[in-house]
Amino acid sequence: MELSMSYVTPFSAITKNDINLVGGKNAYLGDMIQHISSSDIKIPSGFAITTSAYKYFLLENNLNSKITSTLSKLNINDIVALQNASNQIRNWILTANLPIDVIKEIKRSHGNLTNDQHHVAVRSSATAEDLPQASFAGQQETILNVTNIDDVLSAVKQVYASLFTERSISYRSHNGIDQETVAISVGVQRMVRSDLATSGITFTLDTESGFDQVIFITASYGLGEIIVQGKINPDEFYVHKPLLK
Repeated sequence: MELSMSYVTPFSAITKNDINLVGGKNAYLGDMIQHISSSDIKIPSGFAITTSAYKYFLLENNLNSKITSTLSKLNINDIVALQNASNQIRNWILTANLPIDVIKEIKRSHGNLTNDQHHVAVRSSATAEDLPQASFAGQQETILNVTNIDDVLSAVKQVYASLFTERSISYRSHNGIDQETVAISVGVQRMVRSDLATSGITFTLDTESGFDQVIFITASYGLGEIIVQGKINPDEFYVHKPLLK
């Protein structure tokens, strides 16, 4: 499916073939909404701020050459140098301005989604996520319970900046992923009231062995982000796929 050249697109218009434009997380989320969302499986609505918006943001603020120059000179094994480079790049991003036309599209989509009456999650979705050889799980930023458009715009830049944490830069380098080709999309999605139940993560195979005949579920009370960030030890469940039949 070919998306329009908009900087923002609803999840309902996205498929798994749109990874280059909306990153892995948003692409598969859009695919789920199109193919399995129903009264039994409810997926919160939202929209993606495309990688085109991220590239436009870098271009408008003259950040491409500065970031490339900083990373090309970096000795990834020098911890102090890595920390300094990360701090410098993230500061450039956080103090830069989003382009006016991108802001307009985000505001319009956010207004259609929430009318400022619902909290949203602002989530990262990089183009180098969930690869066969590298997962990048929990590396880029997610900001939860964002309540108004000004905070959404601030959160978008926080997500952009998180592409250049020390951990992310180092992980890409060690996995042979070109720093210059990675881009990031941002998903804005209505929050689920996890304080009324539980949240967690489901894997379609065993993450330790790769055994594909089980579903591996981790769960806890509260927000799923605390599981992703490794802040707690969640409950764990294995479901044997053949028994589901």
